[in-house]
Amino acid sequence: MALNPLTVKKLRRFRSIRRGYVSFLVLAGLIVLSLFGELLINSRALAVSYEGRLHFPTYGANLPGTAFGLGYSYETNYRELKKKFEAEGLENWVLLPPFQFNAFENTPYQNVFKPAPPSFMGGPEGHLLGTDTTGRDIFARLFFGFRVAIFFALAFMTLTYVIGISVGCMMGYFGGVFDLIVQRLIEVWSNIPFLYMVIIIFSVIPSTLSIPARVAILLVVMVLFSWTSMTYYMRTATYREKARDYTSAAIVIGAGTGRIIFNHILPNTISTVVTFMPFTIVSAITAVTALDFLGFGLPAPTPSMGELLKQGTQTLTTAPWIVSSAFAALVFILTLVTFIGEAVREAFDPKKFTTYE
Repeated sequence: MALNPLTVKKLRRFRSIRRGYVSFLVLAGLIVLSLFGELLINSRALAVSYEGRLHFPTYGANLPGTAFGLGYSYETNYRELKKKFEAEGLENWVLLPPFQFNAFENTPYQNVFKPAPPSFMGGPEGHLLGTDTTGRDIFARLFFGFRVAIFFALAFMTLTYVIGISVGCMMGYFGGVFDLIVQRLIEVWSNIPFLYMVIIIFSVIPSTLSIPARVAILLVVMVLFSWTSMTYYMRTATYREKARDYTSAAIVIGAGTGRIIFNHILPNTISTVVTFMPFTIVSAITAVTALDFLGFGLPAPTPSMGELLKQGTQTLTTAPWIVSSAFAALVFILTLVTFIGEAVREAFDPKKFTTYE
């Protein structure tokens, strides 16, 4: 499907803004890499050849040590297995990922589960950014924490916009009593304190509930208290577009409500929606990080930048690499999204491409 010439012009304008365009490419590359995170950062082997048979443990079930001739029945330690195969000098081999620690593996430091400094500061080999207070690798937790945060933010943005755009369009198009009633309801709903509701809801949720279910509940709660601001923008934009001549012409020729809204009004208000998207993602990442820091966000042991920041503030003098790594990663991600947002806002600014006669 061919793009509208005006949309093509806006996309070219976005590409010409180098800072925003490069930030978009970097962020898109990080998102793509995160989709294949288990192939890059994992304690499981990518492939194992043992006695002529190939095994692919990365996305499969746990393979016990006994499956490879080791003397234990729990999951195989593939780093040790590789060393064993190399020492034996047989045809057996192990292919490990580039980074060989996962986000949940506890590694002792000096025979104790405590923070270990980064490898360049004399810490254990392989832990680029060191480990946290329970011996989990910080680099792995930041990588997968980014994946959780960015996809959580994208889901949050999608649901928020679906609700906000739908309600806002109906308010602007139908107007009258319907508009007044919905406005009053939104005003009442907006006055409910979000943080208190999160605390109350998560205090009654049983800890036995699965992690995906708890994440879904957090997402729903955040969406329910965040969709109202978009309705005002869409209400105003719909009122404005409804008064245009092309909308009146569509009504005269007998176009239905759905066709007028989806074929005429929404396409002409989409620039308003697009400019807010990156900033909505920023607010979602910031909110979920703050909730994690306070202990009311993503359930443990989900990788999270907020949880690492909380650990880092508690061990600021003894393990400063925890808070510095988490803070640097958070600032980097938010800076990328902010640069993208500024470029999108400038590229899709209707004043640059609209002529009023």
